[in-house]
Parts: sequence; structure tokens; C-alpha cells
Amino acid sequence: MWKRDEGVRSTSGQPAAAPQPPAPAPAAAAVPRQEAGPRMEKDNVNIGKSVVIKGELNGSEDLTIEGHVEGTIQLREHVLTIGPNGRIKAQVFAKAVIVLGEVTGNITASDKVDIRDNGSVDGDIVAPRVAIAEGAHFRGSVDMQRKAGAAQAKPEIKPAVVGPQPAPAPPAQAQPQAAAQRVGA
Repeated sequence: MWKRDEGVRSTSGQPAAAPQPPAPAPAAAAVPRQEAGPRMEKDNVNIGKSVVIKGELNGSEDLTIEGHVEGTIQLREHVLTIGPNGRIKAQVFAKAVIVLGEVTGNITASDKVDIRDNGSVDGDIVAPRVAIAEGAHFRGSVDMQRKAGAAQAKPEIKPAVVGPQPAPAPPAQAQPQAAAQRVGA
């Protein structure tokens, strides 16, 4: 017959310590913990140093390029980072572009273009915000277009009229009162 004490003995023949009941959880542990599942962060894809891409590159997540890309890069709602080893010969369209490597081609960003210390851009930039760090290289033009919503939010400025102005018409209520005074007289 099986005895409880025999079932908990260790393999060395020594009796094992009796299992302890679980300790009551402290009050702080009563707060629900976040699940250990996947984090809800933005996805970020890396293209390594040895990767060479020629053609069109489209994506719907943030991208870091350490390799070579030739052609067109479109990440309209996401951030493109060109790493220190990245070499780009492409037309770039993204929400934000961070340049640590070399870009040859035009960059269009809906939010910002940031050329860091050793970054290099040879091409035109179209973005509402542009930052060029000391020690960065840039050759091209910058067009800092405002977003469409920001332009509409500003008050409309009317030009001043030069020359004689016509006299304003009397208010509509003033005329019937004058007619009423004549009738009663």
C-alpha cells in the first residue's frame, strides 16, 4: 500500500521536506499583472548590413536599414531609420526619416526629417520639420511645407481697401420708425 510520506521522498533516499502550503499573497500582488504575452509596441523591422535591395520597398511598420537599398522606399505612416552602415540610393516617402548613414535621393516626410551627426543626404527634402545636426552633411534644397490642417486653422487675413468707402446703409428698423412718426403727426 502506498503511503503519503513515501511518495514525497527524494531520489537519494532521504525524506523530502513536506510541501508547504502557499503563502498568502501580499496586498500589492492582488493587483492584476500584465500578461507575459507579446508587448503591444510598434513593430520595427531591421535590414542588416549584408542585405542589398533593388526595386520598390513598401511597408506598414517602422523600418531600420543597415544595408543597401536602391529604388523607392514608401513607409507613409511609419518611421524610417537609416543606420550608420545604411547606404540608400532611393526616393523616400515616410512619416519621419532619421538619417545616420548615407542617402542619395529625395526625401519626402509628412512629419520630420532628422539628419544626425555623421548622416549624409544628397537630395531635396520636403517636410514640415527638418533637423540637421552639427557634423552632418546635406546638399540639396529644403521645402518646409505646412500640413494642410495647420494652414486651414490660421485666421484669414483680408486685404485693406484703399480709396473712398461708400457710406453704410442705415439700419432697416430706422426707416419704419420714421414713417410711423410722420403718420401720427
